[in-house]
Amino acid sequence: MGLYRTRSAAVYGIDAHLIDVEVDLYKSGSGRDFTTVGMPDTAVRESRERIKSALINSGFGYPAKAVTVNLAPANVRKEGAGFDLPMAMGILGAMGTVRPTERFLLVGELSLDGGIRAIRGALSMAVCARSNGVDNLIVPQENAAESAVVEGVRVFGVRHLSEAVALLREPEKFTPELPGLAAAPAPGASDLDFKDVRGQTTAKRALEVAAAGGHNVLMVGPPGSGKTMLAKRLAGVLPPLTFEEAIETTKIHSVAGLLPRGSGLLRQRPFRAPHHTISDAGLIGGGSGTLRPGEVSLAHHGLLFLDELPEFPRNVLELLRQPLEDRSVTLARSSMTLSFPAGFMLVGAMNPCPCGYFSDATRECRCTGAIIQRYLGKISGPLLDRIDLHIEVPAVPYQELRGKDDGVSSAQMRERVLAARERQHRRGFYNSAIPVSRLRELCALDDAGERTLEMAVRRMGFSARAHDRILKVARTIADLDSSDRVAAKHLAEAVQYRSLDRDYWQ
Repeated sequence: MGLYRTRSAAVYGIDAHLIDVEVDLYKSGSGRDFTTVGMPDTAVRESRERIKSALINSGFGYPAKAVTVNLAPANVRKEGAGFDLPMAMGILGAMGTVRPTERFLLVGELSLDGGIRAIRGALSMAVCARSNGVDNLIVPQENAAESAVVEGVRVFGVRHLSEAVALLREPEKFTPELPGLAAAPAPGASDLDFKDVRGQTTAKRALEVAAAGGHNVLMVGPPGSGKTMLAKRLAGVLPPLTFEEAIETTKIHSVAGLLPRGSGLLRQRPFRAPHHTISDAGLIGGGSGTLRPGEVSLAHHGLLFLDELPEFPRNVLELLRQPLEDRSVTLARSSMTLSFPAGFMLVGAMNPCPCGYFSDATRECRCTGAIIQRYLGKISGPLLDRIDLHIEVPAVPYQELRGKDDGVSSAQMRERVLAARERQHRRGFYNSAIPVSRLRELCALDDAGERTLEMAVRRMGFSARAHDRILKVARTIADLDSSDRVAAKHLAEAVQYRSLDRDYWQ
């Protein structure tokens, strides 16, 4: 009986860091005592009561000595209930019940009867174990599937403290979790099809361009014109996640506690549609205490759909400017600074005025000019500048609504999108993320193209950022056209997608 060491991990941001758990038993004149040091939060300090009950109710008893638990390094705050299992195992090790566990990393929350509950960030902890040369990982059974996708680590899922003790005593009798991917429908297997949307040929074409290059989109149109239907079908034409993208996306959802229990990697791109009452912390991330990823990070490698865009508080919308530009969010607090990835496609939808019928040929708008300007003014110029395509979604005429629809289907759009993205993949990045240093090379223009772009910039007063985004969209249109060069016709279409804000906001 004495000092015993084991290992665990703590998640900061979306990455986990190795934590050494040291347990010492000693005689204390004050009787039984339990002390946890190493900057534990409330959940870690409360673990002593869970650990005592779990050990006793599992039949292992509790030492008649004082217990000191040190979580190292001591200058990093420890958060969450995932340290319950390694701390309990440290006590059993100090009692002589189990042998040393240097080759094992343990995480899990204990219930009072010794059951082991799921924790957040198990995938990040598996990556941490591999990075630090730890061969074996013991996690709650519900987290085993997501952890097992990491190669080079043997993952064991356990349901009870007694099962974890038996595993450490005779590890050769246990079979590690087999790696595998979560069952997911094939790309585009959803029932949502663009063919269901009547009319809106121009809007469908613009969304195809957006999907092909990963561009941000804003749709403006009256109520009932199909903006939400179009947005929900956009995810179905995007390519499936690559393995690297799936790992990063799954880590974010695991840290946020949103990963379905028992699942492995996420295989479909996220589609997030928060309500307009969302707070700034809910959208960008943060919160009191533990910093959590927001909707912009949960939509990483996928879509963030903001319906009724002007209904969102303006201060919340303005927070989108930095992640749209940098594709990441940095949250600074007095105790730490964390970064979350935020490489998402923004799809916004809005009415042209509060009543929704400004510029509608069939319905009369009841809004005054001042009301319309105040409504549109909630979307600032700098935010609009970061949205690549501005498209109008007019009301569908009765003839198109009731007629036979021979429009493009999601399968047809997906085929063209995948072909365009394959061309971009060979360059090393999607068109929406073309670095400035490569823009002139990849979007080289002939004389006709130069004249077209110059005329557009002069007449419409585009900013330098809008100029670059027009070139990127034109590059995507050229890729859809299987063209190596950006022609004047590609530029003309790209400029068309930037003119709507001049019609409304000016």
